[in-house]
Parts: sequence; structure tokens; C-alpha cells
Amino acid sequence: MNVCKRCLVSGRVQGVFYRASTARRASELGLNGYARNLADGRVEVLVCGSAESVAELCEWLWQGPPAAEVSEVVICEMECAEIPRGFSTR
Repeated sequence: MNVCKRCLVSGRVQGVFYRASTARRASELGLNGYARNLADGRVEVLVCGSAESVAELCEWLWQGPPAAEVSEVVICEMECAEIPRGFSTR
């Protein structure tokens, strides 16, 4: 069963390859979605796929790439009505 989650990641997450690293990890896990910078300095991640893989990525978001300093990850369940294909860094 596929699940979709929207994650808002706070901390030092822009300008440290957070989106690119997230896309790489999501692709390795076979997930769909996107990672994009928000104007307030956070990164928004929408991720869809198997519950196990989505949970693994959500856990990884707390770490991110080496230069990142994550202070908070807020995760919300989403409807899987329109599942994006692949994983992009908008």
C-alpha cells in the first residue's frame, strides 16, 4: 500500500545540498515526490511510496547531508490522489 507524506524540515537545510541529497536517497528507495526550498528557510519534502520506504526516508530527513543541521521535521499524512512520478528538486 502506498502512502504520501509532506515533511517540513527546519534548521540549516538550504545551501547545503539538502534537496539533492534527499532526491538521491528517495530515488535509491524507489520513492516519488519532490524537495523544494521555501521562502522561510525550510525545505518541503513530499514523498510517496511504500510505507516502509517512506518511513525510512522520513527518518533520514533528520540527518540529511553532512553540512546540514536539522532542528525539526514536521510530518503530515497526505492523500495519494495525484502521485508524482520520479523525484524532483523543484
